[in-house]
Amino acid sequence: MTSRILMDEAPLTAEDHVPRPPERARILVVDDHRTFAELLSRALDAESDLECVGHAQDAKEALIEVARLDPDVVLMDVHLPDRDGISLTAELISTYPDLKVLILTAYASVADIQRAAAAGASGFLAKDGSLSDVLDGLQTARSGSLILPDGLMARLSGLGSKDETMQRWHLTPRELEVLRLLGHGLDPRAIAKELDVSLHTCRDHVKRVLAKLGVHSQLEAVVVATRTGLIRLDE
Repeated sequence: MTSRILMDEAPLTAEDHVPRPPERARILVVDDHRTFAELLSRALDAESDLECVGHAQDAKEALIEVARLDPDVVLMDVHLPDRDGISLTAELISTYPDLKVLILTAYASVADIQRAAAAGASGFLAKDGSLSDVLDGLQTARSGSLILPDGLMARLSGLGSKDETMQRWHLTPRELEVLRLLGHGLDPRAIAKELDVSLHTCRDHVKRVLAKLGVHSQLEAVVVATRTGLIRLDE
């Protein structure tokens, strides 16, 4: 008979569990100002959870680089040499639905905000803002939250009655609350925690809000709601 000796495995200790570093968000910068792009690239690479994977100077190059590099987030200048950045955003989101695009602009008009929302952009970043604001915005966009700089949506404030607008779109009080929290930049996971509901329930609320408003993105829903006076972002 052949005998076998079983060796007891030593129990794992806290020192044996090496935490995996967080996966870095892959950022593509689309801007024709090379100096700005290079400085931003260095700043991104210095972050533990962000990585600049490339830089495109125009729309043609951006389409090639997105297909080649598969970024998580695109930082898109609104003015490109060969094309409008917002129309390029619409094309990219149509091709890559999970891609997050942040519009980079010195000034966003009401028309720009509405077009970017309809294009599926995740929000805006001020080109003359601080570097920390840009980095925070990119980190937030990756989680699926909206990026709405202070004062930007105030330009869309509407004159409609909230009660009349709710009746027009048949929104329930809970759906209105979800919409208001979206306007404050919360993603569905954070909203679910705030309202003490399951993530599945919260996502259903978001889907119904988008369907009732006839929009295709969270940003577009917030734009429509703010424009019509359904929600106020200073509340």
